[in-house]
This record gives sequence, structure tokens and C-alpha cells, in this order.
Amino acid sequence: MPLISRRHFIAGLSSTAAIPLLSRAAFAAKDQTQLTVDTRVIEVKGKAAKVFSLDAARGKQGFNFDAGQSLRLRLTNRLSEPTLVHWHGQTPPTEQDGVPVLSQPALKPNESYDYDFEPRAGTHWMHSHVGLQEQKLLAAPMIVRSRADVATDEQEHVVLLHDFTFREPEEILAELKSGGGDHATHSGGGMSGMAGMDHSNMGNMSGMDHSKMAMPAPDAGAMLNDITFDAFLANDRTLDDPEVVRVEKGGRVRLRIINGAAASNMWVDLGGLEGELIAVDGNEIEPVKEKVFPLGIAQRADIRISLPGGSGVWPVLFRPEGTQQQTGIVLVAGDGQIARIAAEGAMAPALDLAMELKLKALKGLAPEPLTRTEMVMLTGGDKDYVWGLNGKASMHDTLFTVRHGERIAIMMHNMTTMSHPMHLHGHHFQVVNINGQKIEGAMRDTMLVPPNAMVTVVFDADNPGNWAFHCHHVYHMNAGMMGAVAYVNAA
Repeated sequence: MPLISRRHFIAGLSSTAAIPLLSRAAFAAKDQTQLTVDTRVIEVKGKAAKVFSLDAARGKQGFNFDAGQSLRLRLTNRLSEPTLVHWHGQTPPTEQDGVPVLSQPALKPNESYDYDFEPRAGTHWMHSHVGLQEQKLLAAPMIVRSRADVATDEQEHVVLLHDFTFREPEEILAELKSGGGDHATHSGGGMSGMAGMDHSNMGNMSGMDHSKMAMPAPDAGAMLNDITFDAFLANDRTLDDPEVVRVEKGGRVRLRIINGAAASNMWVDLGGLEGELIAVDGNEIEPVKEKVFPLGIAQRADIRISLPGGSGVWPVLFRPEGTQQQTGIVLVAGDGQIARIAAEGAMAPALDLAMELKLKALKGLAPEPLTRTEMVMLTGGDKDYVWGLNGKASMHDTLFTVRHGERIAIMMHNMTTMSHPMHLHGHHFQVVNINGQKIEGAMRDTMLVPPNAMVTVVFDADNPGNWAFHCHHVYHMNAGMMGAVAYVNAA
């Protein structure tokens, strides 16, 4: 009798995946993938909502791909407004990065653009980098599977998280800027501690001994959220009608979880299961076993779960910090009976960096001398809702320059009373210092910096161009917390 692999077993299970991935067979090297930005209608708590879509062939949201193949695709804008898509976690040539002004013009309605670059393996995603379109769900998974992934006999499931509002995002931002909305209750002096400092010398901190720096005290006035959302979605669904994932008794499941929320950090809560965190932001780490994992805005977590041998039902919850609201999916094996899951639970605490201190990259940066350290203060957040870097609000201004071949450290100090998920385009960095504690941490492209915290990351300047560096809280970014890292002449 031939043996049946777990993959063949899983292929026979029924699934209600809300965001199926396009088959790799559709990605022959000579073929060009068609990716279309359009609109669609979803149901949220019994009410229809018109949102954006990012569809590959045959109407699928997002796609997967095998590393080693060239990613050839044509992006077409079917919206009535300009748009452009950024390949988050990928390292394409700068002119294909999908950021207006820095890389290419936004696509006008009915315009197309052809992309062709080598994809980087891992759990990544793609999303709009135009205005506040990301808040209206203009995002989709972008999974690039390595040879090892393909050879591993386990079930995989992708979960894309969103925070959702029936309101227009532009209306929300205008209200915040006028001193209204949830942020109006926040009186945190985002520039406290900055007065009188000489910002002109922030950029060159070469030789700084981080180990001698004092650890900042927790900020009792920290604010977790400045926007109230109507719902939180896991693969477009709430806990009123969650996605049910059929799994094998005693099987192994790899969850590829993407926090595509516009403004919400979340906890991944496995409930009665224990999981192994095996990769963050598409980069492998030494496995960390836990039941609860932090996931900042725009970050990704690959969690491997070994299921019990019998029938069962295991909710996997996603709990945004500072609220009782929650969303989730349900893993079901055998004849497990699904019970209704409450849309609210206990108040979720603020994300911290306790687990980040435990993470270690399986393949970190090669040992090389540091060229210099750039100091970046995360600033702003007063009642006028102006955010910035080094005391300045901008969108595309150069924050600092680098030369090809340099190794650069960015020391980030959050002077505000909100967390900021800081994302560097075109590169992956290694986390090397958290609040004065040296580590050989994970490789990432997005790093959460809590209030009053100091975090240092290091990257190799190996991808020439002009690259965005910004807070991935979409309202903070559009209110000024964005700059650029620009390459100059080769060293």
C-alpha cells in the first residue's frame, strides 16, 4: 500500500480559506502575472462594505511563488484614483519599490506597470503606498516559498489581519489633525525631553557605546490606540463568522501571519496550543516556544503548531492591544464541534519587547566593522497630530545618506507616547540593542519601538537607491513620520 503524505492528506480536506493563494503552476518563468487593483464588497458584522482588492489571475487575493524564479508581473490600476503597490519585505531595484516620488509615479486610472525582480523567500505582503488606501484593505499576502518550505511535509495557512472602519480614512485623519477623535484625549508631549537639544548632531553617532546607556523608564502616559475601529478582520472575517481551517489529527500546521492593520499592534494567542515561532518578517530564527506572541503593525510571524492526536477545535485569536475586541480563525480536526467565540475578551495589554530580546537570527549579518551610527528620534504626537523624525515632519525628505558597501546602525529613540513600527524599504536589518542591552537579534524589515524605548538596528548598504524609512502606522506616516535613506556615490 502506498504511503500517503500529510500534504496529500491535507489536499483532500475541505477548507473555507478566505484568501486562497494562486497556484505556483501559474508562475512559469516565461509567463507574466497579471495583478489588478480594483474594488470589492465584503460583509462586516452583517453590513456591506466597499473596499479595495489586489487580485492576481482568476480573482485570487495575493499569491505564492517559489524562490529562485524571476517575479514578472504587470500591475494594472482599475480604480478611479491613482495608486501604487509596495512589495513589503522584498528588495527589488529602487525604481520598482512602489513608493510615489521616491521610486516611480503613482499609476493613474487604467495605467499599468511591469515589474521584474528576484523575489526574496519568506512571508511577505504587498500593499498600497498612496495616502490612506491601505486602511481600505488595499493589501494582500505575498508568500515566497524556499526549497526547504516546498520539501517540508506540513500544512500551511496564511492569515492576513486588518483593522476595519466604515468611516472614510481621510475623514478620520482630518479629525485627528483638527484636535478631535480619540487622540484628543491624549495630552502626551511628544517632544518632551527634546527641547534645547542640538538636532544637527543627531545623524553621526559613530563609536557610541550603547551598553553604557541608561534604560528608559516606562512611560505611564503611553497611549495604545488613537483610533476606534468597528471590527478586526482575519482573512476578511470577524468572529461572528470566522474562517474554519480543517487540519489533520496530530498533524503539523505552519501559520504565516501578516499584521496588515493600518494602526493596530496585536497579540497572537494560541489558547490551549503551544507553538514555535520559527521566522519573523520572512527571516528564520532559532525557534521560540510560547502560546502568545507579539505582532506589531506590518510585522509577520511564522508559527509552527503540532496538533494533538484526536479530534478537536482550537481557536487562534488575534487581540489588538488596548482593547477588548478580538478576531481569529478556528482550527478543526476530525469531528470537533465548533462553539461560538465571543467578539470581545479581556483587555489586551501593550506590546513590549520582552520576546524580541529572546529572538536570534539563524543567519544574521556577517561579522564586519560598523561604518557609523545614525541617531533617529521619533517625535511629535501633540494635539495637532503632527508626527516626525528628528523633530521634523516630512514625507520624502532625505533623513541621512549612505554609500554603497557601508554598514550602518540606526539608533531609534522614541520620544513620543505611542509605539511606532519602523520600516526600512529595500533592506533587512538585524536588531542589535534594546534599551542598552546588546543582543544578536532577529533579522527584520519592521521594528516596533515602544514609548521611551531605544532600539538599534544594523543594515548593510547593498541596494543603491532612495528608500523610504517610516512609521507603518498609516495615520502617523501620513501626518509626517516618514523620511528617506538616500545612497550617494559609491564608497
